[in-house]
Amino acid sequence: MEDDGGERSSFVIGLIENRAKEVGVAAFDLRLASLHLSQYIETSSSYQNTKTLLHFYDPMVIIVSPNKLAPDGMVGVSELVDRFYFAVKKVVMARSCFDDTKGAVLIKNLAAKEPSALGLDTYYKQYYLCLAAAAATIKWTEAEKGVIITNHSLLVTFNGSFDHMNIDATSVQNLEIIEPLHSSLWGTSNKKRSLFHMLKTTKTTGGTRLLRANLLQPLKDIETINARLDCLDELMSNEQLFFGLSQVLHRVLCHFCFKPKKVTKEVLGVEYARKNQMLISSIILLKTALDALPLLSKVLKDAKSFLLANVYKSVCANETYASIRKRIGEVIDEDVLHARVPFVARTQQCFAVKAGIDGLLDIARRSFCDTSEAIHNLANKYREDFKLPNLKLPFNNRQGFYFSIPQKDIQGKLPSKFIQVLRHGNNIHCSTLELASLNVRNKSAAGECYTRTEVCLEALIDAIREDVSVLTLLAEVLCLLDMIVNSFAHTISTKPVDRYTRPEFTDNGPLAIDAGRHPILESIHNDFVPNNIFLSEGSNMVIVMGPNMSGKSTYLQQVCLVVILAQIGCYVPARFSTLRVVDRIFTRMGTVDNLESNSSTFMTEMKEMAFIMQNVSQRSLIVMDELGRATSSSDGYAIAWSCCEHLLSFNAYTIFATHMENLSELATIYPNVKILHFDVDIKNSRLDFKFQLKDGPRHVPHYGLLLAGVAGLPSSVIKTAISITSRITEKEVKRMEVNCQQYHPIQMAYRLAQRLICLKYSSQDEDSVRHALQNLKESYIDGRL
Repeated sequence: MEDDGGERSSFVIGLIENRAKEVGVAAFDLRLASLHLSQYIETSSSYQNTKTLLHFYDPMVIIVSPNKLAPDGMVGVSELVDRFYFAVKKVVMARSCFDDTKGAVLIKNLAAKEPSALGLDTYYKQYYLCLAAAAATIKWTEAEKGVIITNHSLLVTFNGSFDHMNIDATSVQNLEIIEPLHSSLWGTSNKKRSLFHMLKTTKTTGGTRLLRANLLQPLKDIETINARLDCLDELMSNEQLFFGLSQVLHRVLCHFCFKPKKVTKEVLGVEYARKNQMLISSIILLKTALDALPLLSKVLKDAKSFLLANVYKSVCANETYASIRKRIGEVIDEDVLHARVPFVARTQQCFAVKAGIDGLLDIARRSFCDTSEAIHNLANKYREDFKLPNLKLPFNNRQGFYFSIPQKDIQGKLPSKFIQVLRHGNNIHCSTLELASLNVRNKSAAGECYTRTEVCLEALIDAIREDVSVLTLLAEVLCLLDMIVNSFAHTISTKPVDRYTRPEFTDNGPLAIDAGRHPILESIHNDFVPNNIFLSEGSNMVIVMGPNMSGKSTYLQQVCLVVILAQIGCYVPARFSTLRVVDRIFTRMGTVDNLESNSSTFMTEMKEMAFIMQNVSQRSLIVMDELGRATSSSDGYAIAWSCCEHLLSFNAYTIFATHMENLSELATIYPNVKILHFDVDIKNSRLDFKFQLKDGPRHVPHYGLLLAGVAGLPSSVIKTAISITSRITEKEVKRMEVNCQQYHPIQMAYRLAQRLICLKYSSQDEDSVRHALQNLKESYIDGRL
């Protein structure tokens, strides 16, 4: 199977739905030979869950059935692809190709794991849609790519996202996890403005893909998270281990799960040679990775953390790898190494197999060497004949060898012998008929080498395919180590000591972050001001107030990014943090029209809030940056209030940033609401932003009007506006005072109960708890709670 290279997508996705709003997804990764199946009920008429999955996989091909089968009020997956993924290749396959019975048989035959471990026998009816999608996806892949997937070679996972935090596509964009929100404005030089690009110091494409997948779907299992954090603890305290692992890790890509169909060379032509070339390259890469295992074993031998010790036990101490390396050594030359330079790579691939194994291969190699030597001799001849001492002989896979001549060396016109003349910067690229002829012969000899090498490697490849599961394990281990060592540990090591700390996790505890910082912005602004957050079941909603530009949006983004970093198993930018595992992050940010769906700013807000209300769970984290601003003030205020009341009925943690000072009344009625504000001073009619979060509400008089004055509104208009807002504010203050008196006893009792619960689970000694209870009693009697 060819490798599309780099970070380009390698996913083929099959989509199918039924009339009960159920969607089946089969995502086939051609590069890693893995199949990920998901089936779920689509709760949103806009197919938000499906969009999130498609955004996660970033497919190169989407396969759908001709019948949309869309339930009433829903667009259907086929139309969804047309509307939002028009840049992705769409393939429509007959409904008969989406056969769930055939899909189940295929999965049982192709999966590397035992079928019982996949749950097929128990949950066959539950997974029928994704099995149907799998049947169509596998059929298209085999037909389009000209391969046959070998039995028991695919890594198959069911409902992988259920074990991970869910972040919808809108939130991924709002939080700038993968790309900056305004990437077109920042330009290419500011790519560090997304969390992914800040952490992207991995050395392998597999490690980079794993990092992206973890950021889009962070972990929920505390044991796995802590295993990664224990590994980071050891790396941070053991420099020798950290630098040793950094040097050992190499790039590894393996493609042994596919074998070419038995068709003639004439049918496949150039594609046949390219596939052989990729197969030889894969074996060289595998040899390079296996050669590094003894060094990896030496580095990990004394590792203490569970993750590193498990890697040593399952990989370094596994004799299967030594057996594979021995088989490879019997056929592949010891001096062959993986190379990126095109002609060096071609030479290494031609000379991969040891000499004397195949007579025809040796003849083809001699021809390859003769033509390569003739090409270099021709270049030397031209240097002398045409007095071009700086003539160079570059090579690329598309056109082979060509001449590169500095323009300053050409006096007058270039001799007529040179053809295909092309200016490239300060150089002239060209060829000659002699060079073109030699290029054809050289390429033909290389192609013959690939063909004969493939014949020599056939038995070796069949043997390797038998151990494909251990090779998959090796690839996964190297990618995981690459992400933890070269991304997480490297990022932490480049920061001052104790700037990043280990987060702690509890099952049902609070979300508490002390002196938290924005991971992206702190690397840009040296004077970034840290802030705290505390959310618990007894205080599960925070309303943040403050003028425009005081730091509210940055604060909301910061909390979410710290949670994501913690749940991928990385240290976080805070003095201390303890978290309850979050299962979903919802965001409602920004105020823009959506012309594609014919939605105004307010309608877009309402659709986003409806999605949150329909999907919120007890362990969700919800951040809202303004709500109801895009409609009339009374309706907007009413909607914001009622949304807050609805969310308060859940145990979900909610942070709501708003300019509506009236919403601070919520705290006078509901004791689990806390009001915070960003500190601002007014000096000479100008706002002095402190970016420091403080408790309680604070009325900053007429900050909107101050900004309006700076913008150039007439002073008479400003004075009239101040008079009007003063009368409105006076009425609101009186109403809040009445509420405070009415609900004060309830607030006192709630705070008392909340602190008693904290003391119940406290780890302090008995005398300290008694002292705290006495202070609590006195505070309650005096009314100071």
